Amino acid sequence: MEKEENSSPKIKKENLEKKSERDNSNLKSEQVEDRLPEQTENKTEVLSKKNELSPEDKIKDLEDKLIRTYAEMENQRRRFEKEKDDAFEYGGFTLAREALNLIDNLIHSKVSLENDEKLKNTEALKKTTEHLEVIYKDMISILKKNNIEEIKSIDQKLNPNFHQTMMEIEDENKEPGIIVQEIQKGFVMKDRLLRPALVVVSKKPAKKDEESEEVKKDEESEEVKKDEESEEVKKDEKNQSKTDEN
Repeated sequence: MEKEENSSPKIKKENLEKKSERDNSNLKSEQVEDRLPEQTENKTEVLSKKNELSPEDKIKDLEDKLIRTYAEMENQRRRFEKEKDDAFEYGGFTLAREALNLIDNLIHSKVSLENDEKLKNTEALKKTTEHLEVIYKDMISILKKNNIEEIKSIDQKLNPNFHQTMMEIEDENKEPGIIVQEIQKGFVMKDRLLRPALVVVSKKPAKKDEESEEVKKDEESEEVKKDEESEEVKKDEKNQSKTDEN
């Protein structure tokens, strides 16, 4: 019994010491946790003080922002003015381009009527083509009033900005690159291309030197053939003379 009584106060003392150690560790951890936000706040305050601009720097920053904003507004104003001018000058661009199909159909109708064997040299054909010609001239005059002009093509130098080459034809009487035929008319609206003219362009004929070389080759081959034939004839004569001697 005495031994148990003596051991129990020792156990209690150890338990109390352990408890006090745990309490101390908890207190230390709580103190550390309490200090962490304080440290972070101090760091942010230091950083904000470092990043804080002086009044002169703030004024410069505001001036830069104002200059950029003004430049953007000026660019936007110019863009809107250009769009407004384009809409005023070229507002009917799409309609004009579609209207060119009517002129094409009118020209094709006239050509098909003129090529009809049954209608050739008839009074009806003559009157019809005259009416079609009047309609064509009226349409061209309406286009001109709206600043739409035909592109000149025949006997003109090829211009890739206004002409599109569909074919090349050899012509000794014209320089290379001269338009000799117009397949489809082209038009411009002021300084803007509605559609290019489809044209046929002249080119240099084949060189005579090449033809002469071909002729020479043919002559040489004929001469070679003749020489071979003459040699064969000579051989035959020799063979014949030998047989006669025998």
